[in-house]
Amino acid sequence: MKRREFIKKAGLAAAGAVAAPYLLPSGRLFASSGSQIAQHVVFVMFAGGVRQQESVLQRYLDDSQGLGSNYGGNLMYNMLEGAAPNLKIVYGTGSGGIAPIPKMLSTTLQKQGTLFKEVSGLTAGHYAGWNALLQGNSTSTQGLKQKPVNPTIFEYLRRHAGLPATKVWFVGGGIGASLPLLNYSEHPDYGAKYGANFFAPLVTFGPKGKTYLSNAKIYHPQDELPPMYKMKYFLDNNFANVGNPLPNLKNTELEKTDIKEFMKTMFAKTQAGTIMHPPVADNGDLQTIGYTCELLSWFKPNLTVVNLGAVDSCHSNFTGYLGALHRADHGVAHLWNHIQSINGMAGNTIMIVAPECGRDDIPNVILDINDWSSYDHSDSNSLRVFTSMVGPGVQADHVVGSETNPIGMNTNCVPTIAEILGIKSQVMNAGFLAQGTQSFFDLM
Repeated sequence: MKRREFIKKAGLAAAGAVAAPYLLPSGRLFASSGSQIAQHVVFVMFAGGVRQQESVLQRYLDDSQGLGSNYGGNLMYNMLEGAAPNLKIVYGTGSGGIAPIPKMLSTTLQKQGTLFKEVSGLTAGHYAGWNALLQGNSTSTQGLKQKPVNPTIFEYLRRHAGLPATKVWFVGGGIGASLPLLNYSEHPDYGAKYGANFFAPLVTFGPKGKTYLSNAKIYHPQDELPPMYKMKYFLDNNFANVGNPLPNLKNTELEKTDIKEFMKTMFAKTQAGTIMHPPVADNGDLQTIGYTCELLSWFKPNLTVVNLGAVDSCHSNFTGYLGALHRADHGVAHLWNHIQSINGMAGNTIMIVAPECGRDDIPNVILDINDWSSYDHSDSNSLRVFTSMVGPGVQADHVVGSETNPIGMNTNCVPTIAEILGIKSQVMNAGFLAQGTQSFFDLM
């Protein structure tokens, strides 16, 4: 191979690596043996640690700030039934957050589907919670900068349903907190060859991504090596937190071309300001939702997992947490609306929304701009979460469980997705799920 041709191909490969850092092989290896409920699943890992009190219990400021019982209300009125707060409005747009975002859905997701109102989490932390949602287990010895030890739902689908890599995507708002490690496990029977494409649009289309990658330029090896090295340093620095080099993964040439064209189109749409963002897109979660909508329209994946994390501001900024929770509801509504506009996914997609963990019952010592107390995630209240499901085959206008009667576990999301896409028996029989884990369909 001539040197110029080698550099050309290397440059294109590098551009592909940042656009979708994990590009995996395709090909049908195993046939799905079960009947499908729907052909597509969109799974939203919701928002970054959500207290039950401000979400499904709709208490707003009632029991968090010692203001009495007149400050309740529903911040998530696209997802949940219930009236919005009418006092001390701080979560919307405008100066001081006094303008709530208008409702997008004429019928709430709760009315359209099933709400598991009180679900038990296995752990109180983000990373372990993500693992519980994606591998159906939470290994207590597993820490940050370590890949899951048990297979993820991505690997189950790639191996047992035979899905190609471009039909299984994991979208993150960033690449911090070891998030990119969750697209496949270290299990010897599964691993990278069955993993998901990981896509971090706010990194790819951020300032440095635009500088080094947006033109997909081919650099001359003799007089334009410095820009190539800048691209390399950009990639290395962004993924240094992972702790290991990116694996040597492959796609078919057709998949490479498709992904490259998608990324080039996204760069152009980003520059033109035409990404399918929600009507309000004033934080990172909502921008991530916009790029997820673009990905759904382009690839029509069988499984798309998107992680939202802005409500993690609750550690030090309760006011900001309320606003982020309100915006996450807005983003989920926009995502569901957009799915209904995609030929082949409309009427054939189930959306699942679940937080990775809750938050404490007792506040920490940090006060925010309104002198409101903030909350971490370490006590038993942090093990309280909810799960929302909507789409074909999901019972409409149905609520399961209550504050005094928890039903379900957050690990149930893995066999639930497996059942929707026709591989429930393989996942249940693999032996890696936490004890008591079952599909949410068995609990409806």
